[in-house]
Amino acid sequence: MRYQKNIFSNIDWITVGLYLVLVIFGWVNIYAAVFNESHKSIFDISQSYGKQLIWIGTSLVIAIVVLAIDGKFFNTFAYTIYGIFIFLLIFVLLAGSEISGSKSWFKIGEFALQPSEFAKFATNLAIAKYLSTANIKIQDLETKLKTLLILAIPVSLIFLQNDTGSALVYFAFIFVLYREGLSGNVLILGFVVVVLFFLTLLIDQYVIIATITGVFLVLFFFIKKKRKEIFILVGIYLLTTGFVFSVDYIYKNVLEPHQKQRIEVLLGQQTDLKKAGYNVNQSKIAIGSGGFAGKGFLQGTQTKYNFVPEQSTDFIFCTVGEEWGFLGSIVVIGLYITLLIRIIFVAERQRSSFSRIYGYGVASILFFHVVINVSMTMGLAPVIGIPLPFFSYGGSSLWSFTILLFVFIRQDAFRVQQL
Repeated sequence: MRYQKNIFSNIDWITVGLYLVLVIFGWVNIYAAVFNESHKSIFDISQSYGKQLIWIGTSLVIAIVVLAIDGKFFNTFAYTIYGIFIFLLIFVLLAGSEISGSKSWFKIGEFALQPSEFAKFATNLAIAKYLSTANIKIQDLETKLKTLLILAIPVSLIFLQNDTGSALVYFAFIFVLYREGLSGNVLILGFVVVVLFFLTLLIDQYVIIATITGVFLVLFFFIKKKRKEIFILVGIYLLTTGFVFSVDYIYKNVLEPHQKQRIEVLLGQQTDLKKAGYNVNQSKIAIGSGGFAGKGFLQGTQTKYNFVPEQSTDFIFCTVGEEWGFLGSIVVIGLYITLLIRIIFVAERQRSSFSRIYGYGVASILFFHVVINVSMTMGLAPVIGIPLPFFSYGGSSLWSFTILLFVFIRQDAFRVQQL
């Protein structure tokens, strides 16, 4: 009993407090997003906000269970947990249910569970386990390839489920790898790839290829005529042109029509206020109409008359913007920033490299979700269907983020036991 008491007395209550504030404020905004006069009670379990209260209660139970588990458990069984969720990602492709175009759910009656949400936590464990192994260095090619494989397996399976948003979240792990010693050139390369990706969508691919060819011819003229430098330059040229052709091919032949529409609306190539651009346009109207201090709790007209689809899930932030205004939006964003800073601070004080790497994984995943989700609601990023952590409606989302965060809180408490 004394052992358990010591565990709970060493919990980082600042992180727990931030989690609780976000969860409760999220629940209040879900209530506002779907409020109607015939169901006024916030505890009405026939409504989504009542169901969310159940998810919150079960999440707190999950958090307590995680905190009670032995501190060595997650390190010891990291690969086992990863393997279990890889199996579930495969199994859901075979026996899962399709919801909103994605075959990524196990559905029993009204209850639905999405394994891809939990796979982020499992992959984070596997990455932390592998990179914290003795004599493993991220600078080695073998380490990079094995790390890439750990990430590529769940990403590929999630893409097959047609859940592009969840798959893209895994790019957040680049920040973890950078913290562990990956060259900064990789971040620069990532930025160049993103720019090249959008240029390929905006400009004819042959114009881009011609421009790239001209740049490389100039570089070839100025470099020293050493075989190694020539081979490197030719290799980069082939990879760059190959990437441009691949993006163009995937965009024209692989993406679904609705996915292409969303990208074209974002890039301003078409104006579609009835289909692909409707959600974003209504969300921007809702946020803008909130002004500085908002219209007031339960006073949002965009919310009240259901102008914004998915308002309790992917577009929950526009409820904040309309009813709480600029001030409320800044408070919510400030809470997330404070949580991310706190997680990084706690990660840096870890004695175990496994705990540190896992902590940076938590921060990276949350950062990606928050930035992309908020950007989606303001029309700054394509609508890829990822929830706002601890805020959006949904059991799978809240459970998975709770496990992701509280495993790290547990690891931090275990740090104190190791002193």
